[in-house]
This record gives sequence, C-alpha cells and structure tokens, in this order.
Amino acid sequence: MTKLTLYPGTFDPITNGHLDLIKRSAAMFEHIIVAVAASPSKNTLFTLDERVQLVQEVTQDLPNVSVEGFSGLMVDFARQKQANLLVRGLRTTMDFEYEFGLTSMYRKLMPELESVFLTPSEEYAFLSSTIVREVALHGGSVEAFVPSVVNQALIHKVKSPV
Repeated sequence: MTKLTLYPGTFDPITNGHLDLIKRSAAMFEHIIVAVAASPSKNTLFTLDERVQLVQEVTQDLPNVSVEGFSGLMVDFARQKQANLLVRGLRTTMDFEYEFGLTSMYRKLMPELESVFLTPSEEYAFLSSTIVREVALHGGSVEAFVPSVVNQALIHKVKSPV
C-alpha cells in the first residue's frame, strides 16, 4: 500500500531543523506533503501564505515534496488528502509527551492515520521556530539556523511593521 505522508506544522518560520526532517522523510517515503497549519490560536509572525511560500522555496529541489496550507483539524486535512502517515519531529521529552497526547487523539479521530517520529540531527536538536523568532525579533542573527531565503524574509519582517 502506498503511504501518502504528511509533515504538519506551523513553520513560523521554517528552520534548518524542519528542512532536515523534510529531506530525511523525502528519502524514506514516496510523497510528502508539508502541511502548513493556519494556527489561528498562535500569534504568527508570517501569514499563512508567506509561510507556505517560504516552505515551497526551500523545498523546490525535492521532487517528491509538495507544500499546502490548511486550516482546521489536521485529521480533516489528512482525510481530504487521503494521507495515512504522519511524520513528526521529537527533540525533547517534552515534545514526546505533547506528541503522545496528540497521537492518542488522532487515533480516536482517525484510526487509520499512523504516526512516525524522527529525532533531529544533532546540530538541530535545540532549534525551534519560537527560538528563531525571538532571536530575530530582538535583533540577533539567525542565519545559521534558517535557509537563506527565510533569513532574508525575517530581516525584512522585523524591520517592517507587521
């Protein structure tokens, strides 16, 4: 059975850690949809359209990766796309506890959806979009933590009123 795989997240912004997981997932699975969540409950720096565009730009060289934005429940998006596999990253035990709870809920809402967890490459184990945003908003350099196009977008965004 072909597995259509989703890698969901807010990606505000996409980091080198996210990109590492996308590339590794693309090597393992037939097709990956990077599902960029609207996440209206989060105070995002970038709009959904901007986040989708940035993820598209940094994954354009991966032929089996596509990028789509979505709002609402991730399981509804998974059903719509007929996806049956979910990739998630785990950095810490806190991530594990959070993801364990989510996976339990997903199993109740969509039993046919399986989850696969990947740990980050060592150099990205500490990295999160939240940390990157905070550093950028306070004038620090994040160029080592995000793709170049994302770094430029962050520089522009923090210099311009949101």
